Amino acid sequence: MPSASPRLQRVAVLVLEGAKPLDVGIPAQVFTTRASMPYEVRVCGAEPGLVAGGDGLSYHVAHGLEALAWADIVFIPGYRFPDREDPPRSVVDALLAAHGRGTRLAAISTGAFALAATGLLDGKRATTHWHYSRALAAKHPRVQVDENVLFVDEGSVLTSAGAASGIDLCLHILRKDLGVAVSNHAARRLVAAPYRSGGQAQYVPRSVPEPLGERFAATREWALHRLGEPLTLTVLARHAAVSPRTFSRRFVEDTGYTPMQWVMRARIDLARELLERSERSIEQIAADVGLGTGTNLRTHFQQILGTTPSEYRRTFTQGE
Repeated sequence: MPSASPRLQRVAVLVLEGAKPLDVGIPAQVFTTRASMPYEVRVCGAEPGLVAGGDGLSYHVAHGLEALAWADIVFIPGYRFPDREDPPRSVVDALLAAHGRGTRLAAISTGAFALAATGLLDGKRATTHWHYSRALAAKHPRVQVDENVLFVDEGSVLTSAGAASGIDLCLHILRKDLGVAVSNHAARRLVAAPYRSGGQAQYVPRSVPEPLGERFAATREWALHRLGEPLTLTVLARHAAVSPRTFSRRFVEDTGYTPMQWVMRARIDLARELLERSERSIEQIAADVGLGTGTNLRTHFQQILGTTPSEYRRTFTQGE
């Protein structure tokens, strides 16, 4: 039961010199205007016209920095050689002005360098592509650079790692704005994982046997269809045909969560979708998602999301 008429969100994608094609395309694709998505996207540059991109591509943008004054969210895609020099002063000033008006700023990959140039990341956690994490820390020592995560949400400023993690960041923003159901629908449209933990490692620095990786993915999919049933570490490991110890260790590497943390969050996500899209009672939803009682659901909902099921339902049904 999503809101009948959620407020239109205006999204600007800021294309800088040397912009990476995937980084530009991801937010433009995820937030592209359609009936089911209350977003309007404008692609802009330091000024309208041709912007030389990276990897042999260039971009003809229709808008200049005035799009940042228009936007509710500004995405800053990654670009080549971000450690060599800062973006033009006009870009930095426009980003600062937009942030001052309450606009969220979200960097993909090396776009974090442009965001760091504003000073808005000083004293905050941030991430970027692992290849540039040390350069970001050296160039902006007041930024708390974490190279071992997919994305970081600091409220009004968000950063993500390489191109694929830009999808994770966009889906994370969708979940916050419109709820789990809309985010999951977008993930299916993109043929992407519905949710990867922001704390998941950017890469595993060793070879991972592919058959075992496929087996673990199959177990997660199997579990998602059985959240109302008892799911223990032993049950999950048995399905994956490995020892509980091996399953637990590899699961953390794959997802950023322990198996039981992942199961609990999957149950809370299902509860969120039922709260958004059905009129079932809290007690009924608790039973449906394997949490037994409404009290148990409320406890874990508060721990994970910092709110109650009733408040969450009101948030996503207002205006109906």
